[in-house]
This record gives sequence, C-alpha cells and structure tokens, in this order.
Amino acid sequence: MDPRALAALIRESATKHLADAPALTEDDIALERPKNRDHGDWSTSVALKLAKVVGSNPRDLATAIAAELLTHDGIRSAEVAGPGFINITLDAGSAGELVNTIVEAGDSYGTGTELAGQVINVEFVSANPTGPLHIGHTRWAALGDSLVRVLRAAGASVTSEFYINDQGVQMDKFGLSVIAAAQGSEPPEDGYQGDYIAELATRVLQRVPGLLDMPEPTRTETARDQAYELQLGDIKDSLSRFNVDFDVWFSERTLHEQGTGGTSPIDDSVERLRAGGHVFDEEGATWVRTTDFGDDKDRVIRRANGAYTYFAADAAYYLSKSDRGFWKKIYLLGADHHGYIHRLKALAGAAGDDPEVNVEILIGQLVSINGAKLSKRAGNIVELDDLQEWLGTDSLRYSLGRYPADSPLTLDPDILTKRSNDNPVFYVQYAHARTHQVARNASAAGVTRDTFEPGTLTHDTESTLIASLGDFPRVVAQAAELREPHRVARYLEEVASVYHRWYDACRVTPQGDDPMEAVHGTRLWLNDATGQVLRNGLAMLGVSAPERM
Repeated sequence: MDPRALAALIRESATKHLADAPALTEDDIALERPKNRDHGDWSTSVALKLAKVVGSNPRDLATAIAAELLTHDGIRSAEVAGPGFINITLDAGSAGELVNTIVEAGDSYGTGTELAGQVINVEFVSANPTGPLHIGHTRWAALGDSLVRVLRAAGASVTSEFYINDQGVQMDKFGLSVIAAAQGSEPPEDGYQGDYIAELATRVLQRVPGLLDMPEPTRTETARDQAYELQLGDIKDSLSRFNVDFDVWFSERTLHEQGTGGTSPIDDSVERLRAGGHVFDEEGATWVRTTDFGDDKDRVIRRANGAYTYFAADAAYYLSKSDRGFWKKIYLLGADHHGYIHRLKALAGAAGDDPEVNVEILIGQLVSINGAKLSKRAGNIVELDDLQEWLGTDSLRYSLGRYPADSPLTLDPDILTKRSNDNPVFYVQYAHARTHQVARNASAAGVTRDTFEPGTLTHDTESTLIASLGDFPRVVAQAAELREPHRVARYLEEVASVYHRWYDACRVTPQGDDPMEAVHGTRLWLNDATGQVLRNGLAMLGVSAPERM
C-alpha cells in the first residue's frame, strides 16, 4: 500500500463516521512519517482537523477512525496518541507491495497531479548578453531548472524562459567595446573589458573581415550584433553543459519592434493598461497608478520627452506572458532586485490579474565558494565555466540545489571535490551506484526478480526503507507547491542513509552455503526500487546517477 492509497483509505474511514463532514483533501489527511519508528509507519492528524469543524472530541473521533481502519486488509495496527493523532503500522506484505509499484512505475514514480491544470512560466537567469555567466547566475540556473523539473513532476505545464536584455545603452557600449578591442584601443567610458572582449573582437573580425573599414553607425551596429550573437551562443553552451536548456529565449528587442499596425508591444501595453483605468497623464509624462496595488509610488511608463522607461518594457513583457496563456508567472531574481517585488505585483494588478495569485517573485541570496578565483577572461567575476571545470557539474548543481534560495550560501570546495560521505552528492550517487553493484552481484549469484513475496520483508531496516521510499511523491509535491526543490536533495540524503543501513543488515545474495530463498529475490526488488527513487530524484536536480563509482 502506497501513501496515496493509505490516504484514500483514511479519507474513506473518516467520511464514514461524519456524514456531514466537508469534502476531505490530501492536505486534510496530512500523512507524515513518525520520527520514532516505534510509533508506526505513518501518522495522521485528520481527527484533530475534523473535530474542530464538526464539534467532536478529537480522541473519540480518532478512536472511531482507527477502529474503521483496522477492518481493512493491510493495516496491522492503528493507535491513537496524544490529543488525537493516529499512528498507523502496515503489515509487511501490504507495505512491501509499494516496492512493486515503484519498480513498475519506473521513471514516473514520484510524479503526481497536484498541480495539474496550472500553466506556469518560470523566468530565471536572464543575464545581459554582454559577457559570460557568473557565480550568481550559476545559482539561479541550478535552482530555476530544478524548480521547473519538480513543478512538471507535480503535473504543472511549465515553460522555462530566459529574458534576453538585448536593448538599450549597454548594448551600444558592448559594440563600441568590441570595436575598441579590434582596434587595440582603450574601451569607452563604462565600457566592457577583459580578455573575453578581445576574444569576441577576434571572432567578429573572422566573421566580418572588413568590419573596421565600415562607416559609422554601421560599424558599431555590426560589431554589436555579431558579438551579441556570439556571446549569447556562449551563454547557451555554458548552460547546456550545466544541464539547463530553456524552452524560450525571449528577446527584449521584440518588445520595441513595430508591427503591421505601426505600433510596438510597448506602445500597445500602455494603451492596454490605460483601458484598465490605471494609467494617467501628468506634466507631459504617462504614469501607471501602481500605488493602487501596494507599490510605494506610482511609476512613470513614458517620460515627457516621449522616451519609454524600463518599466514600460517590464509591462509589455508581463502582458506578453499573459497573452501566451501563462496563468502563473514566476520570476527568479537576484539579491539586488527586492525593489521589483512591489513593482511586478502592482503591474499584475494593473493588468487585471490577482497579484497574490498570478505572479510570484523569488529573491535569491548571494553565493560564494571558498578559494574561487576571478575569471582570467572576464577579470572581475567568478565564471560559470571555471566553476564547472573546477568542481564538476554534478557537485555544483547538487550543492546549489540543496539549500533554500533565500539563504546566503558559502560552499567549501574541499568537501565538494571529496570522494567521501562528507560530500553530499557523492553520498547519494554512491548509494545509487551501490544498488547497481548489488544487482550485478545478485545476477552473478543467480538471484532474479522472478520471485516477489513482500511479506518476507520483515527486518526493521526494510520497513524503514520502504516507508522512506513511499514518501517520495509527497516530498516532490511539497517541493513543487512551496517552490523549494532543495527538499528533494535533503530527502535523497535520507534515503541514501537508510539504504546503507539496510545494505549492512540484509543480504540480497545467499551467504556461503545458505539456500536461495524467496526473500533474496524480493530484496532484489527492494534494492532496485531504491535505485529507481534515487535516480528519479537526482534527475529532478539535474544531476547524473552513475552506475559505477
């Protein structure tokens, strides 16, 4: 019996004793695994929640539900504890059936439908295409991609998006910087420097040999666009090596381009907000009354000289997401973007959305790695490519993914490069590799999965391991709902720990002259189910699951 089947059984048992009770959801059941294994496999506080609604005594209601549960096959005990908790222990056979469920489900085990029907856009990284990705982008790449994966696992329809800031003064300075490097002269004031600019200049000249002979502004525009294309390609390659591939690369330039009607998306966005009654004109400028939605001040969207502000592009971009059918827009922003929270929520309100429902802003904190050196190419940043080469993709992704986004983070490279249990990613990957080694040894000894008798899995470590594996779907759903993929990483470490203890206590292959028994084949099922859960969890974090280490 898996947790979902048990939750359905508890729901049925509770409803039987409360004819006028409200419809129960999975949250009402609230299955949890007791920290003390002597208290059973699962615990529920459903009686405490329902008693308040129907005016019943919690312990009396819990006793009635527990008695009903005991009439069903697969429940060994159901005991009332404290003010009304129900501690449930499954019989070995019923608990062990979960092993078959996991193996048969394969890669789909852990997925659910909790967020089915939600259409979500997740925007993250969104770096300027004027230089290589740095350590801050690296954290968002790891977290954002893992978030996308767990949201999809929970049933949501998710599009990952990179917003390319390819419009504005910084792009012109980028082009001028490349020209300066090609000429061997100093970059413009506040221009871009570093070896990577010189490298881009060389690559641009290879593409356009006559660049320096072109008249202005054609020369600068050509250098800008060619370097932009090359740098964006480098960014895509870096992210792809980091196991991050975006569904959409959205160019800011497209928001400024005029369509067949002679207006741009930014022009249209102003009029759309005006139609909603949230735009006003004052002293020649056009404003959005964002204070109506909790912003600290109203925002200028078009200056008196006719020039649009950055807020105008933000508005057009937000509306484009709505036009593309995204019910929920999730923005992952850096530590210096706190000011965007009220701005984007106010923008959602002005666009006719619910700021508390249709938009979410996650702010990440700074990350540092002890001993990390500034990029030789960029000069003033710690570069993603250098970090990958130094620490490895798996170690870097896992380590960045196992902490909440809002926690400042300093990583220790001495631990991340260790092949020992001190290194969390090694610990989990080693457990996965061990499941494959056990399976290889079993095959050599003639143990197969032809036999499956879950009632033979009676050792304490087996019931603990089975219960831990059964918790995976709940962990994934919670990680998706709370936008906290680090919960998956911490869960995998727990599974690895429980598995290693089981490995030390139980044998899949007969020892010495011991006969082959049904328990050996059944344990092979449990071993393989563990490997499947570890593999599925690592995939949600964008981390590989090696078969040998």
